[in-house]
Amino acid sequence: MPHPSVVAAGIVARSKTLRRLVLLAVLAVALAGGAIVTPLVALPLAIAAHGTPAVQPGTIDGRTPVVVGEWGYPLAGDYTKGRGFGFHPVKGCSYCPADHKGYDMSQGCGAAIFAAGPGTVTTAGSMGQFGNSVVVDHGDGIQTIYAHLEWGSIAVEKTQQVSAGTRLGAEGTTGLSWGCHLHFELRIDGARLDPAPFMAARGLPLA
Repeated sequence: MPHPSVVAAGIVARSKTLRRLVLLAVLAVALAGGAIVTPLVALPLAIAAHGTPAVQPGTIDGRTPVVVGEWGYPLAGDYTKGRGFGFHPVKGCSYCPADHKGYDMSQGCGAAIFAAGPGTVTTAGSMGQFGNSVVVDHGDGIQTIYAHLEWGSIAVEKTQQVSAGTRLGAEGTTGLSWGCHLHFELRIDGARLDPAPFMAARGLPLA
């Protein structure tokens, strides 16, 4: 006596209606399986092709700097203050100028540095004692300088338009520098001024 499965197969083979029902059932199972498997396959392939897009390179935990109006901090999150503006000799550094014309800030080597305000990049490269630097011209005679940037980290080009929060590079120790930090400098009509009151007037007091 034939096995029941053989008998059932014979019945299906002779019945057009039953063949259609079996075909529809097979298609439904295949589609349901594809809906589950496709995302599991596609997601790793997308990550392999494009990388994980969660964190901007160089930022700390993907954070962006605080921006008030058109101006913002050149670092995202807390930082350590180094030398302020004025007479600040550096013990153990004979080549560091005692009359400091900027404001030193640090989060550690490789921390992302951002433009403090809108403007045009006028320098993006080596700049003497400042090492790798970016200069942004904000108009009305106002310029900001971001000095001692890490080798190979400069992320903008000369003549590029930037706004507060545009990533410029990464904290380094190039030029006449004593450890990784950002030398943040302000110039108005060529005069080097203390950036602290300038930033405070824009709702961004420096620590």
